[in-house]
Amino acid sequence: MDRRTLLKLIAATAAAGAISPVAASKLRVIVAGAGIVGASVAYHLAKSGAAVTVIDRVGPASHASRGTFAWINATYAKQPRDYHKLTQESLSTWHSLSRDLNIPMRWGGSLEWFNTKNRQAKLREQIAEQVTWGEDARMVSLSDVQVMEPGLRFVGAEDVALSANDGAVDPILATRLLLDAAQKHGARVIAPCTLDGVKMNGDRLVGITTSQGDMVADRLVLATGADPLAAERFALTDLPQRTRPGVIAISKPTRRRINHIISAPGVHMNQRSDNRIVFGEQDGAPETHFERLQGRPNDFPTRELGLEHASRILAVAEDFAPGISDLEIEDVYIGWRPLPLDGHPVIGASPNRPDVYLAVMHSGVSLAPIAGQLAAQEVISGQVNPRLAAYRPGRDFRMVKRY
Repeated sequence: MDRRTLLKLIAATAAAGAISPVAASKLRVIVAGAGIVGASVAYHLAKSGAAVTVIDRVGPASHASRGTFAWINATYAKQPRDYHKLTQESLSTWHSLSRDLNIPMRWGGSLEWFNTKNRQAKLREQIAEQVTWGEDARMVSLSDVQVMEPGLRFVGAEDVALSANDGAVDPILATRLLLDAAQKHGARVIAPCTLDGVKMNGDRLVGITTSQGDMVADRLVLATGADPLAAERFALTDLPQRTRPGVIAISKPTRRRINHIISAPGVHMNQRSDNRIVFGEQDGAPETHFERLQGRPNDFPTRELGLEHASRILAVAEDFAPGISDLEIEDVYIGWRPLPLDGHPVIGASPNRPDVYLAVMHSGVSLAPIAGQLAAQEVISGQVNPRLAAYRPGRDFRMVKRY
């Protein structure tokens, strides 16, 4: 290989956002937030040679990643097409990541339907669009879907949408396995530890202040989920969110009852690889609870109150899965969904503090593998990846895209 060819190769590699091990080994990165997105960023950073410290005010997977339905999907809601393509790639990356880190996954696809004619007709149009985008999706007749799920009743359905590539994971276990892998590559995890401030030398980050003392840092990654103030406080940038709470109930292990992820009118259900069934409210918590939830708690005031909410969800699920309301509930959470105003992820350096990088998104479970990988590349290489241009924190969030 001649010198000119070598220089072209080096330039092309840099433009693609490749990671330089030498640069990485000198970079000290703090990741604030030990949810599944922060854990993925930390893993990819540490694997590439950066000196990584993860901090969280409570502990791993204690916030949004704890209270999520954990549906890994690239369905019709992922709009526009570039966002859908990014999610498709992340689903593919989940397969390799789960093999590398022994993360238990349950694949098999999702089944979804609506109980109004207009919305069901729209679903058929959206599934047809998914097919043109390369997604393995189709409408399934009631007779065929009953064979696929003999224990369920598809009340109100004329036909059902099958998205065959979808899967599910235990987000708490996945987060812990990602952090364990990061630690094997030298990362530190400190919790409880609250991020209190940043230390600047001009426009460059030199460290952070925390409840556990000061820490030296060259870069700070904010993987702070639904926290409404972190971006403005530490990155000097606005990140408008329309965060809503949702209730997640998890049963104790039971016999295999559900083969697919089920999105039925009013309720979501999936049975994980550990045979626990996860239930989620399709529309989030009732408006009447908003005042009580102003402090954004993840736990109910009492277990009894949590079980009341779980019973309400299971009563809806009973219409579709006879006998399921008799299950014993193991945990009930309040999940706060970090949903930027336009529905798309926020990935990139702050326009006002370039050494502070944001990684905040809904569909965090679906996007964690690819978001962690691409964010780590940008943080370490300093190269701007054009694939992420639509997701920068400096965009106009008032221009709400189709979602």
